Amino acid sequence: MVGVIANTIAVIIGGLIGLGAKKIIPEAWKDIIMKGIGLISIYVGITGALEGDNTLIVIMSIVFGAMIGEACKLEERLNGLADKMEARLDAKGGKSNFAEGFVTASLLMCVGAMTVVGALDAGLKGDNSLLFTKTAMDGVSAIMFTASLGVGVIFACVPVFIIEGGIVLLATAVSPVMTTSVINDMTCTGSLLIIALGLNMTLGAKLKVMNYMPAVFLPIAFCPLYDWIVSLL
Repeated sequence: MVGVIANTIAVIIGGLIGLGAKKIIPEAWKDIIMKGIGLISIYVGITGALEGDNTLIVIMSIVFGAMIGEACKLEERLNGLADKMEARLDAKGGKSNFAEGFVTASLLMCVGAMTVVGALDAGLKGDNSLLFTKTAMDGVSAIMFTASLGVGVIFACVPVFIIEGGIVLLATAVSPVMTTSVINDMTCTGSLLIIALGLNMTLGAKLKVMNYMPAVFLPIAFCPLYDWIVSLL
């Protein structure tokens, strides 16, 4: 768990540094910086989306994931929490895009092969090298994101710790399920959501990204199901 803890702390420290930087960035710069991060998100998303192995599984994951997210009203619940957090921050004279910062940072820091493979290596081999590399990357990212998107980015440390820590602790049990195809299709699905985030930030698309979040995990079930159906045919 050393790599997971280091990654979590890096997000917090990077976020706190970013909050300090936020105060010295001229207000006129913040919009263009945010749109710049949106463009970076689109680039990262396109790169990851090309990792997918099976388009059908990605389509099924997005469709069923959206249905689950909409039924559970994930976007509405997150926005409710965000409103409460922002009300407290506004009372102190600050303004925060809590929900946008949290979702953006969570997706960028939790989606991808580096998260899954790094946590599996830590859990199975005790090798934290990949997680330490990710720690450095996430720390720098947290500074930039918090400087433009606010305190919500810091709270991304929670899903980072839960997802990476969960994989590390359950590595022996989940490693047979986390095949290359599953990881690639999870990366592809999550990357499509990162593109959606980028479109929201640059074009104001207002896509309910949080409602699609369950889609990221559905390839874990759909990949073996697809393989089983193909074997029957």
